[in-house]
Amino acid sequence: MKKIHCLKPVLLLIILAVTATFATASFGQKVKWNKVKVLVYTRNGKGYVHDNVARSIVAIQALGKQHGFAVDSTSDASKFTEENLKQYDALIFSNTNNDVFDSDAQRVALMRYIQAGGNFVGIHSASGTERKWKWFKDMLGGTFFWHEPGQAFSVKILDPKNPSLAHLPETWKREKDEFYFVKEMAVNLNVLAVNDHTTIEKPAGKALDTFGNVFPSVWWHEYDGGRAFYTSIGHQKEDYDQEDLRKHILGAIEWAIGPQKPRNYSKSYATSPQDIVVRN
Repeated sequence: MKKIHCLKPVLLLIILAVTATFATASFGQKVKWNKVKVLVYTRNGKGYVHDNVARSIVAIQALGKQHGFAVDSTSDASKFTEENLKQYDALIFSNTNNDVFDSDAQRVALMRYIQAGGNFVGIHSASGTERKWKWFKDMLGGTFFWHEPGQAFSVKILDPKNPSLAHLPETWKREKDEFYFVKEMAVNLNVLAVNDHTTIEKPAGKALDTFGNVFPSVWWHEYDGGRAFYTSIGHQKEDYDQEDLRKHILGAIEWAIGPQKPRNYSKSYATSPQDIVVRN
C-alpha cells in the first residue's frame, strides 16, 4: 500500500503564493477610471445602523473625484431595477445591514445584474445584509456571525500584490475596529487578508477555531456570472478619512471590476430570489 504524504508547510506556502500570484496576474488589469460608474448602496433594515455610512459615501465620492470615475449613492431600494443597474460597473454595499430590499423584484434585479457579469463590493457590515437570503449570502461569501468588542488588532496581508492591499505593510495594525467572524462561508473564496486573533487584548471568548488563530477578513470570488469582493474592515467613521482605508476601498473596486466589459443580460436567468444555478 502506498503511503500518502501530507504537504510540508513550506511547500504549501509556495503553492498558495503561486496561486495568489496567478490570480493577481489574471485579474489585476488596470481599469479605465474615466469610463467607470459605481452605485453606493447604504440601506439599513431594522436593527443596528453604523454611524460611518455618511463618511463612507464622502470617501468614495472623493475617490471618484480624484480618479475620474462617477459615483451615485442611494438608500432607496426602488433603484434596484434591471434598467437602472445595467449602467454600473460595480455595486458597493457600504455598511448595509439586515433586510435592505422592499420586494423580491428588487432582489431579482440584483441577481440578474450579477448574472449579466456585474460586480459587487461589500464593506464591513455588508456581511450582515439579507441574512435569510441564501443567494446573497453565497454571493458575498458568507454572512455575519458576531464580532469582538471594538479594539486594536492586526491584519495579516496574504496577497500584497492585490491593488486593495498593495499599499499596506505586511501587518496592517488597526487602532480600533471590529474583528468580524463570518459563518456559512463559501468554499471557493480567494482570501487576501486575515485578522490575527492573537493580537486581541480582550477576547470575548467566542472565537471560532475553524482557522486557528486567524480569521479571513478580506476576500474575493467569482459567483453566478459576476465577481464579488468583501472586506470586513472599516467600523470607525474616522477610518473613512484615512488614506489607508480609502486606498483599500479603491483597490477593492478596481479588483471587482477587473477587465471591464458591458453587462450581458442574455446570461441572466433569475425570476425569483430562490433561483440558484451557480455557474462558477
